[in-house]
Amino acid sequence: MTNIIIVMLPYFYLPPSSAGLKPLIPQLMLFGVLNIMSVIAASGRFVDAIFDPFIASLSDKSENPKGRRIPFMKWAILPAVIFCCLTFCPLVNGESKVNAIWLTFTLICFFMSVTSYIIPYNALLPELTETAAEKVKLSSFQQVGFVLGMIIAGLVNNYADLVQRIFAVHNRDMAVQYTIGGLSIFAGMVMLIPVVFINEKKYSTSKPSHLPLLPAIRKTFRNRNFKYYLISDFSYYMALSIISSGLLFFVTVLLRLPESMGGLLMFTMVMASLLFYPLINYLSKKIGKKPIVLFSFALLSLIFIAISFLGKFPISPKAQIYILLLSASFPLASLGILPNAILAEIAQRDAKKTGENREGMFFAVKYLFVKLGQTMGIALFAFLTVYGKDPGNDRGLRLNGVWGFVLCLLALVFFSRFKETRSARG
Repeated sequence: MTNIIIVMLPYFYLPPSSAGLKPLIPQLMLFGVLNIMSVIAASGRFVDAIFDPFIASLSDKSENPKGRRIPFMKWAILPAVIFCCLTFCPLVNGESKVNAIWLTFTLICFFMSVTSYIIPYNALLPELTETAAEKVKLSSFQQVGFVLGMIIAGLVNNYADLVQRIFAVHNRDMAVQYTIGGLSIFAGMVMLIPVVFINEKKYSTSKPSHLPLLPAIRKTFRNRNFKYYLISDFSYYMALSIISSGLLFFVTVLLRLPESMGGLLMFTMVMASLLFYPLINYLSKKIGKKPIVLFSFALLSLIFIAISFLGKFPISPKAQIYILLLSASFPLASLGILPNAILAEIAQRDAKKTGENREGMFFAVKYLFVKLGQTMGIALFAFLTVYGKDPGNDRGLRLNGVWGFVLCLLALVFFSRFKETRSARG
């Protein structure tokens, strides 16, 4: 559901002229700098980011007899499904400020609901594992689930094509809405799996934390290694959101390929990334996690430079995009698996040092920065569309490649300061 929001939100509400969709919110500029989509995306994620530590604190301190994490996850599923659907159900069937207000409300509610699931879910990672190798392995399985979600989200337009053909739905907007509704319900059913099948009390031995919210946040930020981790993670997710939000635009506008290719390309990139999972698990044991992460940031920065020149290389458009996405498959795999495993080790070492189990707070602060990064990425992408997002007028889309390069370079510089201990490499 999160990937559906990232991939489809700008495309659904501010579509390119070739999409067959009507614009639903006006391209208004606030303070002469920010367009309205940027402000909406930032508003939803900003409220959500503030909500993260609150949920983490409640989860860390919970003394529920069924566990600290699973009860929160259970009650978050239904509202997440409902508000994901409502996000793509504008009140006015056309360009309107009313839609902008409605979209802001539904996004805030959706992200708050998802946070109530994701923060406790990720806090289970250090609690259910003992060794560094186990953390990498479990993080790999988590990432498989995430990338499958990316594939499904990337195929929304393909599913919408099927809905139009099979059910004779002539309205494109309605076909997309039906598709997203069905996928959201499916996502909710999948989210039930850990709630139903994980016996938290049996497999987790962590004790509730008794630190109040603000002292817990302050203690978490005192970890020096964690600060470098956060800044690089923020930069990476901001860059990743630019790719996710822009993929359909890059395909249809810069390369003049059909939008249905967007899902196929996402599928190809993600499946190629899965092939690297065993290699990343092996290399992380042999050379450590830090060198792999640094290499991935460096490669990703070069890929962003290439985005700025899509459609101008002397090879076919399909060859250009496939080469680009296959090159991105290794960074996608490594930066999907390793950061969560690294953070689980940071949280576990901190718990041994301080005697306080604040796994939820570490992941809450991480996801606060992830969401701020995603927000800034979507907002930056939406802002740059003002400078051109249509065939023949694509300067704004190409500028996204330059910004992505800068962000990945920043992530590389800050993560180079991260100190990986030998014991964390096992």
